Amino acid sequence: MAKLYFKYGVMGSSKSAQALITKFNYEELGMRAWLIKPAADQRDGADKIRSRVGLEQVAEVITPEESVTARYEAANGRGEKPIDVLIADEAQFFSETQIDELRDLVDDRNLPVLCFGLRTDFLTHLFPGSKRLLELADSLSEIKTVCACGSKAVVTARLDPGGRVITQGEQVFLGGNDSYIAMCHKCWKRKIREQEAL
Repeated sequence: MAKLYFKYGVMGSSKSAQALITKFNYEELGMRAWLIKPAADQRDGADKIRSRVGLEQVAEVITPEESVTARYEAANGRGEKPIDVLIADEAQFFSETQIDELRDLVDDRNLPVLCFGLRTDFLTHLFPGSKRLLELADSLSEIKTVCACGSKAVVTARLDPGGRVITQGEQVFLGGNDSYIAMCHKCWKRKIREQEAL
């Protein structure tokens, strides 16, 4: 029986690498994996998924207005064999409606759907796509990484060019290691307090 999976973690926890490795594992067994990403993720190019360790693949881009189901039907009609698994990276950027469609693909087509993404933003608030995945997923698993202090990182802290933790701004701001750092909650709060004291 197919399931909807949400594998989440902070920036730098190897989510994209895990998505690409999962695709490779399915394909190595002769299965067809459909790799998708939301249009909001432009950091490594419109149709690229790239991990920090150097893995890279082309993915189909889904815009906010598009139906995931319609795109699946079109993709499933191409190629010699049907799609065996759907793998979605940066799933936090999908709309709630698109997450509902992923759930429907699991239920109605018996298609395993593996979503990888952030749970929360730089202020520790849920992204709409992540919220819906937490509500609907059959399987939730955290991809863990550590803070510089050695504790488990749970916050994706946004940094300004001077290395200060940012506590205001739009929820979506694309950036890499120059803009974000994984931190434990204690270090994140301490850093903010130290900045406020200056």
